[in-house]
Amino acid sequence: MTDRNHWNDWQRSWDRQQEWYLPDREERFRVMLDLVEAVAGPTPRILDLACGTGSISERLLARLPGAVSVGVDQDPALLAIARGHFADEPRLLLVTADLTDPGWADALPPGPYDAVLTATALHWLATDDLLRLYADLARVVRPGGLFLNADRAPDHAVPLLTAADEAFQQRRRARERAEGVLDWADWWAAAAADPLLADHVVARKALYGEHADGEFHPAEWHTARLVEAGFREAGVAWRSVTDAVVAAVR
Repeated sequence: MTDRNHWNDWQRSWDRQQEWYLPDREERFRVMLDLVEAVAGPTPRILDLACGTGSISERLLARLPGAVSVGVDQDPALLAIARGHFADEPRLLLVTADLTDPGWADALPPGPYDAVLTATALHWLATDDLLRLYADLARVVRPGGLFLNADRAPDHAVPLLTAADEAFQQRRRARERAEGVLDWADWWAAAAADPLLADHVVARKALYGEHADGEFHPAEWHTARLVEAGFREAGVAWRSVTDAVVAAVR
């Protein structure tokens, strides 16, 4: 197997592991890209925030051949997969930066950007770091541009629906695990066993330790904080019982 095929397999494996948690993941991406195309047309300049292996950028570049993307992340293992997978893709630039560092945007190519997209990542941040990041993004996005965040957004008004949905998802995940789908822990164990990824996984653990979420906030909390940070309007572009795509216009 060539290195390129090796990294492609890891990219697909990451997507499948994420889909195990988020069976509507592709629908979220479609909604996000619909809005990007509606606002910025066929040649947007995008910031893929906390890009991981580049899942958003891959779908963006496939859909809009005139797009360009800058992916930013700190995770050395996921960035190694992205660099291998996108080795021959000149439309994507990958940047290493720590979003908890107030100077993180200094590592980016000069903006502004037509849109900033992120998915299932910012819940890792403590609330103070997230609020500071929202203010940073209001300076990174061009006037009229977009910020889109797809993430967990609990709706405390529907506890019965939330409990029913969680039970349903647990049954689905149990069936898929029996069919061999890897969960988060098993995926990372497999990555640590890969000679091409092992050192990157060690470096990742030195940065992050064990996985730890920050604080989850309702979608309405995010929309209010984005307006306070300098966006002209913010609302919910898509939601399920437990998750939402929050969209803000600069």
